[in-house]
Amino acid sequence: MKKLFISQPVKGKSDEDILKERDTAIRKAEAVVGEPVEVIDSFFQNAPADARPLWFLGKSLELLSTADVAYFAPGWDEARGCKIEHMCAVEYGIDRIEE
Repeated sequence: MKKLFISQPVKGKSDEDILKERDTAIRKAEAVVGEPVEVIDSFFQNAPADARPLWFLGKSLELLSTADVAYFAPGWDEARGCKIEHMCAVEYGIDRIEE
């Protein structure tokens, strides 16, 4: 079973919208890889109240390092953190699914 990292823009989205998009990402990734995936939980609902964007990015990159495949949700190419995650996936040879 492959480990899936989901990169998605979250700015201005409700938790409900984020979780819906993650469900879609999981279904699409499973269709592409042809088997169920183990989802790496990169949605930080219990982050410190004073966490800055760079804190989230650092945690995300740590999780990305454990992935076999990364799914980049629509709009990833316009979100600063997603673009950095994508660059790291490319540079470190992590398979990608790009929407």
